[in-house]
Amino acid sequence: MSELIDNRAHRIRTLKQIIQHLHAGGSPDEVRGRLRELVREVDASEIVAMEQELMAEGMPVEEIQSMCDLHSQVTREVLVKLPERVFPPGHPVDTFRRENDAVRVVVARMREILAKLQALEDDADAGALVLAWRQALNDLMDLDKHYQRKEHVFFSRLERHGITGPCKVMWGKDDEVRALLKELGQALEVPEATAGEWKLVAATLGATALAAVEEMIYKEEAIFLPLCQDTFTEEDWGEIWLASPRYGWCLVEPRQGYRPPESVLREGLKVPVSEGIEMPTGTLSLEQLTAIFSTLPVDLTFVDAEDRVAFFSEGPQRIFARSKAVLGRKVQHCHPPRSVAVVDRILSDFREGRHDVAEFWIDFRGRFVHIRYFAVRDRERRYLGTLEVTQDVTRIRKLEGERRLPQYDEAPVGEAA
Repeated sequence: MSELIDNRAHRIRTLKQIIQHLHAGGSPDEVRGRLRELVREVDASEIVAMEQELMAEGMPVEEIQSMCDLHSQVTREVLVKLPERVFPPGHPVDTFRRENDAVRVVVARMREILAKLQALEDDADAGALVLAWRQALNDLMDLDKHYQRKEHVFFSRLERHGITGPCKVMWGKDDEVRALLKELGQALEVPEATAGEWKLVAATLGATALAAVEEMIYKEEAIFLPLCQDTFTEEDWGEIWLASPRYGWCLVEPRQGYRPPESVLREGLKVPVSEGIEMPTGTLSLEQLTAIFSTLPVDLTFVDAEDRVAFFSEGPQRIFARSKAVLGRKVQHCHPPRSVAVVDRILSDFREGRHDVAEFWIDFRGRFVHIRYFAVRDRERRYLGTLEVTQDVTRIRKLEGERRLPQYDEAPVGEAA
């Protein structure tokens, strides 16, 4: 056993040294050759351990993210390809793989469209091909659901097992793919362009976006999913299955067949529903309190003094999806890397008593959304945490004059008119 441990530790050390040489400017071909000479094979967990060690030693997440594609290129030849494990239909791994297969089909369809486009004369009519390209891209945009489920449900489970660094790197790479697809979508909105101009878009932005999508599929299937399979318990998989529907599915629906452990299915409220909760201004049963939070026309999320998500409300028209997977998770890990600095600034200002409220408003999918953060303090002004209050104020902004007599609105609470 000690020999196996030593070999594994040696492989991780060697892998780390070679990757550091790559970061220092070594050529990928040279690094790939050295890796083949020194390390016959590595598994996904060793690549993850290597990245975790680099970050623990002070290498910025952004630097690892920027070199991530090179990492996968130089390690592909030595990465062990284990036989694919079989999971029942509908298991989170089964659904994840089927989504990637569906994405491959769309990518292949788009590549075929781009190849036909490149075969056109520069002054030819490219209208039909561009329309097909737009339709394929629209399908590909479904990837956001796949990425969100991975980021908010899978990553939180890995963090419980002490694996954090690679999640940050992969989230950053997800955002790069999102940005490329968004940029491609904007380019395809140009009303009129020549076939020659479309060919240029295809050869540059189109090719880059598709390569990024395919690279992420490789990372997910060669490194991410094997890591999850080696790390997660049956209870973890059951909780992932329960939390996943909130984020939706990418191109395909889950199949029927998988059933989570009974312990996960039985888990529910830990406080008897009939037991009253006494507060300074009255007493409510747990059932009443839960119903009140579910009825409020705002979405609430509470982050405790240790920056961990402790609670969120579940209204029928929630603006930003939440799942129980975020409970107990560091709030910084619930945001893409580019947003973490803003989150840290707000929490620091609240914790140090410099401010008590932070306010934002955004246009979100046709709705005008008002977002406020409140510092929550006790009577001695000690910081207890931060409350996020999110509200769709689209209808409110349209109100004029007065209404003094009762009139019942048709729209459900929280729904924009």
